[in-house]
Amino acid sequence: MSDFQGMEDLLQDFLLEANDLLSSVDNKLVELERNASDRGLLNDIFRGFHTIKGGAGFLNATELVTLCHLTENLFDLLRNGELEMTHEIMDVIMDATSGVRQMFHTLEGNQQPRAASAELLAALRRAIAGELGATVPVAAAAPAAVVVSGQQDPDWGNLLAAVTDAPAPAASAQADANTGHSSAVAATTPEQVIKQAVGRRAGDKPGGQSPPVGRRDGEKGRDNSIRVDTARLDQVLNLSGEIGLTKNRLNSLRSDILAGRNDSETMSALDQAVSQLDLLVSDLQSAVMKTRMQPIGRLFQKYPRIARDLARNLGKDVELVLIGEETEIDKTMIEDLSDPIIHLVRNAVDHGIESPAERLASGKPEHSTVRLEARQEGDHIVLLVADDGRGIDPERLRAKAVEKGVITSEEANAMDDRQSYNLIFQPGFSTNDVASDVSGRGVGMDVVKTNIHKLNGTIDIRTVQGSGTTFIISLPLTLAILPVLLIELGEQPFAVPLSMVREILPINIEQVQEVGGAAVMVVRGEVLPLLSLSNLLGWPQARIPDYGVLMQAVETSFILAVDGFAGREDAVIKSLEDFRPKGVAGVTTLSNGQIALILDMKELLGDAAKNGNMLRSDFMGPDAAVA
Repeated sequence: MSDFQGMEDLLQDFLLEANDLLSSVDNKLVELERNASDRGLLNDIFRGFHTIKGGAGFLNATELVTLCHLTENLFDLLRNGELEMTHEIMDVIMDATSGVRQMFHTLEGNQQPRAASAELLAALRRAIAGELGATVPVAAAAPAAVVVSGQQDPDWGNLLAAVTDAPAPAASAQADANTGHSSAVAATTPEQVIKQAVGRRAGDKPGGQSPPVGRRDGEKGRDNSIRVDTARLDQVLNLSGEIGLTKNRLNSLRSDILAGRNDSETMSALDQAVSQLDLLVSDLQSAVMKTRMQPIGRLFQKYPRIARDLARNLGKDVELVLIGEETEIDKTMIEDLSDPIIHLVRNAVDHGIESPAERLASGKPEHSTVRLEARQEGDHIVLLVADDGRGIDPERLRAKAVEKGVITSEEANAMDDRQSYNLIFQPGFSTNDVASDVSGRGVGMDVVKTNIHKLNGTIDIRTVQGSGTTFIISLPLTLAILPVLLIELGEQPFAVPLSMVREILPINIEQVQEVGGAAVMVVRGEVLPLLSLSNLLGWPQARIPDYGVLMQAVETSFILAVDGFAGREDAVIKSLEDFRPKGVAGVTTLSNGQIALILDMKELLGDAAKNGNMLRSDFMGPDAAVA
C-alpha cells in the first residue's frame, strides 16, 4: 500500500530534484573538506539541505524533515562562524547525507522513511551544542533488539529469519532499517514479517506495493524520466508543423498527378516538395535525438564522494577532479555507465594510487589526483579515468596470469606490453594476493569491459610505470541511430559501423602477398591483414572479392574484402532480443525496403583471431590457379 496515494507525481518531481541536489551537496562537501573556510560552499550546502527539507515537508516526510533540519542548523552555526569545521563534524555531516539518501530509497518505494539512527541524531545534536569530540562514535551500528517483557518490542528481523529459513540479519542491517533503508530481511513489524514470510514461501516477491516512483515496472533501479530543455521541444514542434505543411503539399501534387497533370512545372514542384520533406525529416530526427541527450555531469556527481570515502578508508589523500561535465550523452547510456565508472574510480584509488609512504619515498607529493574526464570527438564520446599513481607493470601482470592459470608460460612470452595490460579484463584475474572489502576477487574489470561492449564501445589502457594509468572509453553518441557503410556479399547487403571505416580500396590479386602464410596487402608502406567477409561469416566464397574496406579497430587495422557497396545510411538499429547470431549486432531496414544485418566487427575479429589468419589460398578461393 502506498503512503503517497494521490501524491505520486509530486513525489516523483521531489525525488528527481532532490537526488540531483543531494549529489551536488556531496560534491561540495568533498570540496569543503579541503577548503573549510569557504563561506560560499557553506552557504550552498545550507541552502541544499533547506530546499530538501522544504520538499519533504510538502510530502509529510517527518523523519526526513527532522534529519535535514538538524543538519541545516549545524551548517547555520558553521557559516556564521559560531562553530569551526573539524574532521569529527565533517564525518557526522557525511553520515547525515548518507542517511538522507537512504530515506530517498525508501521514498522511491512509495513508503514514508523511518527515523534516522539514534546515534546519528545524537551526534548531530552534540555537534550543534559544540560538544562533539574525536571519540564520539558516529556511525556505530545499533545493537540488536532483544525481547524484554513489557519494555521492548521483539526482534522482528530475527523472527522473520526463523520463519523463512533466511540468514539472521546483521546488526548493520538492523541499523539500516532504523534509518529507513529497505533491506531484504529487515522487517520490523508483525505485518511485515507475515507479508515477507508468505512471499518467501510462495516463491514470490512481497506484494501489495506499487512500482517504485520514476522507474519502469520490472526495471529495478532504472529511472525512465528525462529532463528536456523547452527550446528543444519547441524545435521539435516547429519541425512537426513544417512537415505537416509539406505533407499537405505532397497530397495536393498527388491529386494533380492522378488527374493527369504531369507537366514539367508539376514534376519540379514534386521534386522540390520531396527534397524539402527529406531535409525536414532529417532535422526532426536530429532534434528528437537531442532530447535524449543529457549532461554527463549528472552521472559524475556521485563519484567525488565515493572516491573520498574509499581514500579515507585506505588512508590515502586522493582528490577526484571532474572535467567536461557539460558533455552530453544519450540518456539510455548514462545508467549503464554508472557501474563501470564506479569500478574504474575505485580501481584507481585502490590499485593505482600508492600509499602516502610509497609516494613520499618515490619523490611524489602525498596528495594524489584521479581525473574523470568526458569530451566529444566526432560522432563519439570519450571518457577518461586517469590517475597519477604507480602505473601498471606488464611483467608482474604476466607472472600473475601464469600463476593463476589464466594463460600459459608460452602465451605470456609471446605477449607484448599492450596485450599484457588487457589481462586485467580477464574474468577471475586480480593482482591482489588477498581479497579485501574493496577488491581482489577478480570481479569488476571484466564487468567493465563487458558493459562497455554492450554499449558498442571500446576501452583501452595507457600506462607509464611510476607516472600513472589512464583508461580510455570510447562510446557512440547514441545507440538508436548508427551511421553505417553498406557492403555486399553477392547480392546480400550487410552494414558495418562507418566510424571504423578509413577508406575503400580496389583489390588487385597481384597485390595480395603472403606473410607467414597469411594474406596481406601493403598500403602506403603499412602491412595489413586481408580478411574476407565470406570467411568471417563462414559462407562459401564464390569468387575473388573486388574491393577492400580499410577498417580501424581499437588495437589493429585490417582490410575487409567484399564484393561491392550499396552506399551509406543512418541505420535505425533494431535489436535481436530472442535470437542473435554470432557476429550480428542488430538489424535495420534500408531505404529500398531490404533488411540488412548490422555486423559486430569486434566479435567477428575475435573469432578470426581464434581461428588463425586467413591463408592467401583461402582468400583466392577456387580461382587460385588463375593467379
